[in-house]
Amino acid sequence: MSIELIVLIVVVTALVFDFTNGFHDAANAMATCVATGAFKPKVAVLLAAVMNLVGAFLSTEVAKTIASGIVDDTNVAIGAQTVFAALVGAILWNLLTWLFGLPSSSSHAIFGALIGAVIVQAGINGVLWYGVASKILLPALVAPVVAGVASWAGTKIAYKGLHNDNKDSKKRYRNGQRVSSLLVALSHGTSDGQKTMGIITLVLVVSTAQFAAANPGVDLPWWHQAPGSGPHWWVMVAAGIAIALGTYSGGWRIMRTMGKGMAEIEPPQGFIAETAGMSCILASAHLGFGLSTTHVVSGSIMGTGLARTPEEVRWNTAKRMLIAWGLTLPAAALVGGAAAWLAHFGSWGFLAVLAILLFGAVAIKIASSRNHISHENVNDANEVTVLAKAAISSVTTTIPNPLAPALPDYIADHPLAASPLRLTGLKPKPKPKKPKKKKTPPKPTHKNKERKDAQVRASVDKAKAKEAERGES
Repeated sequence: MSIELIVLIVVVTALVFDFTNGFHDAANAMATCVATGAFKPKVAVLLAAVMNLVGAFLSTEVAKTIASGIVDDTNVAIGAQTVFAALVGAILWNLLTWLFGLPSSSSHAIFGALIGAVIVQAGINGVLWYGVASKILLPALVAPVVAGVASWAGTKIAYKGLHNDNKDSKKRYRNGQRVSSLLVALSHGTSDGQKTMGIITLVLVVSTAQFAAANPGVDLPWWHQAPGSGPHWWVMVAAGIAIALGTYSGGWRIMRTMGKGMAEIEPPQGFIAETAGMSCILASAHLGFGLSTTHVVSGSIMGTGLARTPEEVRWNTAKRMLIAWGLTLPAAALVGGAAAWLAHFGSWGFLAVLAILLFGAVAIKIASSRNHISHENVNDANEVTVLAKAAISSVTTTIPNPLAPALPDYIADHPLAASPLRLTGLKPKPKPKKPKKKKTPPKPTHKNKERKDAQVRASVDKAKAKEAERGES
């Protein structure tokens, strides 16, 4: 395969990752305002998409960190295949966590996959470990705590007010929440929108070196790029549009977890959580930190939940999130490393990795359709179910139970008779409908008959008395 074709495939794959980043992290900006009713779901994702697009053009510090601050972009062993393998690992991890509604970090997914792929193809020396520690690991530990503490303190102050429970006060907070959620979306575009720019920039830098080595004396292609330089304008536009489109698609599964799954959020809490998260994200983006916006916003939501109603915080959801956070870097690194090892075997290995990506994406999409979540039902529950409950609702309503006729009626009609058969798609024997009994008029009793006779006699006597009065007159 030619270098130009590989570059094209990798750039398109990077934009696909940017799209998954958009819908995976759409909940960061809009989950709380959708949960509190500040915005309708479709309006929320539309505004978030616009703000993500604008935010992608505000800074390029994070893009420079990804392109040259994590891996050695001058190492000749790092090529476009390495970056492609990292993108495959990050996309598959994003889709898998989205399926289960886990708000893991898209940033850590691409960082981990890139580190794993570089180690496989260029060795440990291909990774700039100081940059990994200072730009990724340290912010990952500090930023969620800072956002959580700020959100906790702000919530305590807000709920000490005298009028924070009346309708007018909540309405003002809801209006403020509309502004703060837009700023979170803007900061998300400033941070996460640049990560794909940095990935594409890295691809162009290493591919330019490969092209120059393979074609000495030939003019460099139009997309060439020197090490240490910032992203091209067309890279910024493409990455901004991709993340905006991904955000508009919704990411409703993760939005349910962040809006309803961690704690019940009121408008004052939503405003405070969004403000704390937005401040941390913008500050980190301008410092060039590869910060996870998911970690920051989740930390701020937990902080406001602890401040107001600690007994209502859903610790099971928080536990699953923490496990996903801890697994993201190493799991993505393993997938990225395996993809890089396979892509190392020439064109067929590259195409095999591409096939694995397509197969995995289709399989996850089919699995998600069993329990579909959209803007219409995002607030109907606080958990995302994937396998068991979805299989029951979608299969058992259409497939009859062939074993039921062989069972006694008093067993086949019992609700528990279907429990061993639900996961196989079988349905218990339906209960026969009993015919409705016709209502018959009550039988006349002796007292009722005497009462009716007395009424008849009284009416007859009354009529005779009136006739007598007419005859006398």
